Amino acid sequence: MTQTLTAPAVALENVIRTYRSRAGDVAALRGVTHAFARGSFTAIMGPSGSGKSTLLHVAAGLDRPDRGRVTVAGTALDSLGETALTEFRRTSMAFVFQAYNLLDALTAYDNVALPARLAGLPVDPAAVLDALDRVGLRTLAKRRPTELSGGQQQRVAIARALYGVPGVIFADEPTGALDRSTGREVLTLLRALADGGQTVVMVTHDPLAASYADETLFLADGQTVGRLHRADADAIARRMTELERR
Repeated sequence: MTQTLTAPAVALENVIRTYRSRAGDVAALRGVTHAFARGSFTAIMGPSGSGKSTLLHVAAGLDRPDRGRVTVAGTALDSLGETALTEFRRTSMAFVFQAYNLLDALTAYDNVALPARLAGLPVDPAAVLDALDRVGLRTLAKRRPTELSGGQQQRVAIARALYGVPGVIFADEPTGALDRSTGREVLTLLRALADGGQTVVMVTHDPLAASYADETLFLADGQTVGRLHRADADAIARRMTELERR
């Protein structure tokens, strides 16, 4: 989709993140600079250990960089204390992971409403049902996770992320536990969210999943090493093969 000349939804400027252990330092990110446009869908790919998940966690404020700056919706995350950062995440971003993280004792409706309740916020029933409607599960609002398929459970997790209409959705291997057919359903939904103006940043190892994105960003050894725009799965797979042979 055509991007307007506005500030990016998420921007990383010379971000460095090093993990320290007894075995030695591991440089997970080595000066990464990248901007994620508003209303875009970006897939992040790279070989194992390339820094994909670290980039996602740093961009989402789940981890702090050692150096550099991360800005989300115009707010520099390093300017926020832990409490303010937690509040900012609740209102400005949402998360979808490979594990659905649903509570079996709760209905789909109550799983979507749970984060608001845990935060001590009032629950808007219409907004909960609207989130379920957006993922095609309004009629299953009273079902518990054990009564839903894997694809339906992931859609409940996405509905939970959509509650409150966050500007940015971070997804870490959202189709990793799904079969190909249900994975495509989830990817089609994420594509529709980006087309509707929300920003989606997704880590994946699957070239087919990445082909749903506007752009695929490649990492290797903690650095960005290239990108492909609106590429098909074959082109993405070829690029990944080249990186893995390095």
